[in-house]
Amino acid sequence: MSDQHEDHGSTPAAWTTVVIITLAFTVGTLAVILANWPLFWIGGVGLLVIGAVVGKAMAMMGLGKKTTHV
Repeated sequence: MSDQHEDHGSTPAAWTTVVIITLAFTVGTLAVILANWPLFWIGGVGLLVIGAVVGKAMAMMGLGKKTTHV
């Protein structure tokens, strides 16, 4: 049996990234339904890129999953 705790990546960086990317997909979906392509590219795709950058930056600041070397 292992004493290692599995947290499934539940960190501030992961949650922030998930929230931003979920918002991006919501805005993107709404933009497609409304056939509003500028909203799709700026709101949907733009937020998607921002979510990825914010998540990586937060992880680099130490708010991501801690890696342990066995």
